Amino acid sequence: MPNIFDIHTIFFTVWDYPMSYLEFFGVISGSVATWLAARAHVWSWPIGAASVLLFFFLFYQIQLYPDMFLQVFFFVTNLHGWWRWTHPTLEEADQRNELRITRLVGRPLVLVLAGGVVATLIMGAFAQNLHVWFPVLFSKPSAFPYLDSFTTVMSIIGTFMMIHKKLECWWVWLVIDIISTYMYFTKGVKLVGIEYAIFCLIAFQGAWYWTREYKGYEQLEPS
Repeated sequence: MPNIFDIHTIFFTVWDYPMSYLEFFGVISGSVATWLAARAHVWSWPIGAASVLLFFFLFYQIQLYPDMFLQVFFFVTNLHGWWRWTHPTLEEADQRNELRITRLVGRPLVLVLAGGVVATLIMGAFAQNLHVWFPVLFSKPSAFPYLDSFTTVMSIIGTFMMIHKKLECWWVWLVIDIISTYMYFTKGVKLVGIEYAIFCLIAFQGAWYWTREYKGYEQLEPS
């Protein structure tokens, strides 16, 4: 039986690109989860949990260590998000008895983003020295310590925004996806790079769909 958690175990080859089981199934499950999230569908969370487990092993093997640590966070928050969306309070519920979409604007949004920049600088300095401090675990230096840390920190922020169904999460995800597309193509995991390029389009779709649903609440309010 092939070891699907090893990036060197090849599932198939297309256009001279060796596709591992790990990359293929991680991408497929992640794409489905993201598409469902753009449609505000609760099944995006459990499918996403399966995807991040696969990506944990992939990122370790291509030295994107901040991204690897991020998958642990994602696994926990996928379970939390699933619970949060399906168990809103009476005041938070939409017509499907799920958590309704709200906004994060003004000073709260500025403070959140500023905190993200500070956290990026701290994590970037840490990631840059992982191979020095823990050479047994990390035999090679981090590939993009600050860019990778930025996407990691902002993904944490974007995930919490999504858990609470804040519409602005999709614009945060768009920035993350653009940077991630560049990093993954540079590191040679081309299918993951293509996936994140598609995620850019899905982020636009998510922003449009969530905005439409948010505005639709006004029509359902009793006059």
